[in-house]
Amino acid sequence: MLLQCKNIFASYGKKEVLKDAYLNIEKGSIVSLIGPNGSGKSTFLKVISGFLKIKKGNIIFNGRDITNLPPHKRVNLGIGYLFQGGSIFENLTVKENLRLANEKFDLVFELFPELERYTESRAGLLSGGLKQMLSISLILLKEPELLLLDEPSAGLSPALVEKLLQKIREINKNFGKTILLVEQNIMQVLKISDYVYLMSAGKIIKESNDPLTFLETEKFEKIFFET
Repeated sequence: MLLQCKNIFASYGKKEVLKDAYLNIEKGSIVSLIGPNGSGKSTFLKVISGFLKIKKGNIIFNGRDITNLPPHKRVNLGIGYLFQGGSIFENLTVKENLRLANEKFDLVFELFPELERYTESRAGLLSGGLKQMLSISLILLKEPELLLLDEPSAGLSPALVEKLLQKIREINKNFGKTILLVEQNIMQVLKISDYVYLMSAGKIIKESNDPLTFLETEKFEKIFFET
């Protein structure tokens, strides 16, 4: 396993959000973490990336216990984290953004050729889809082994959602990155996933290595929509 999260408890102040939650992610896979709003999905990514300390449990990455490591050390070990809404330097050009991450940024143009046409444009003037492509590129240029993606398609049109998720699949297949994906476009994300976890009220309540069959079952729909 590339990542193991065991018996995770985490809180915001006195409000307990994760309650004995767990995840196991195999190297080279795309794993989707789905569930109702407020179920703890984004919180789990913050815990894995180190931006939220846990009260109890263990996080093992590449065989190393990283439970108490700060975010920057987790980045150095190979964990990249896309915040919900992305993160770019809007007053800099696309090229300047990329150079801050890595001087050798030509590889991102193979994945996102659309960005190459806007290298001299100010990043803040890009469309929503291009901003997300740039955000993901900045993370990729740090050469992570594991990508944590929190709602990468938020605010995008249906056509752009499908395109972006296919790019995520390319990142997995062609760049060899393992991906943990939180996404509200359930059908689209399960089409590209190898494994799925369902969260509710801070716990993992169901999982499957057959994501599409998992979605189609009546039991799944009942759990998801009535929780």
